[in-house]
Amino acid sequence: LREELGAAQKEFRAIGAAGLVLDAETGAVIAMVSLPDFDPNNPADAPDDARFNHITKGVYEIGSVFKVFTVAMALDSNTTSLERGYDASRPLQIGGHTISDYHAQNRWMSTPEILVHSSNVGSALMARDVGGAVQRQYLKAFGLLGTATIDLPEVGEALVPNPWREINTMTIGFGHGIAMTPIQISSAVAAIVNGGVLRPASLLYRDRSELAPGDRVISARTSKQVGALMRMVVRFGTATRADVPGYDVGGKTGTAEKLI
Repeated sequence: LREELGAAQKEFRAIGAAGLVLDAETGAVIAMVSLPDFDPNNPADAPDDARFNHITKGVYEIGSVFKVFTVAMALDSNTTSLERGYDASRPLQIGGHTISDYHAQNRWMSTPEILVHSSNVGSALMARDVGGAVQRQYLKAFGLLGTATIDLPEVGEALVPNPWREINTMTIGFGHGIAMTPIQISSAVAAIVNGGVLRPASLLYRDRSELAPGDRVISARTSKQVGALMRMVVRFGTATRADVPGYDVGGKTGTAEKLI
């Protein structure tokens, strides 16, 4: 872990999500793809599903990717630390529901291990310790509870629980029971790894020397810690296939349940 924290001094240059590549420092959109596509010279001939921008307007439950935010807010609020952890030795029973791990380790897990091995149980317990009020405060600061911010008219609005009970706090901790657009997720993750500053996504080029101050959402220390943990996810955890030789790739896997 110490080695990874040291390596986290290196700058994260870009964040990718679905068909989106975002400059983590400036918020500038480098590339965006929504499929199916259409010929922009003949938009009237495009079917309805092709005219729908899934990146800025589509709203999705992203699953375990959300654990990055849970760990970030828990570390930033001093709810947990890199040395502390949670008992993930068995599934949780709450409100008639069972929370279990897909990659079950069946043991006590440290905070880094919870993210690296993508523990639902550990993330749920961590979120419960953070508490619903603080969880909402951080998610609002990350820009995840409202409407997507980008200079396009086609934007989606997050779907959030109401009322927000303890079971919601826990399931949101591992990315279930809340949904938002890919552009919101990418902007929030960019803020987590760029030193802790949220800047709105934009299609316009932004020179780094002329950047607006942005909004600080987590400390620089927390940003460095979570960046190191995301690197560990790729090196030792659930995203080892993303480890490209010559690049210090960081990331987080996520799955969702689809009704057929």
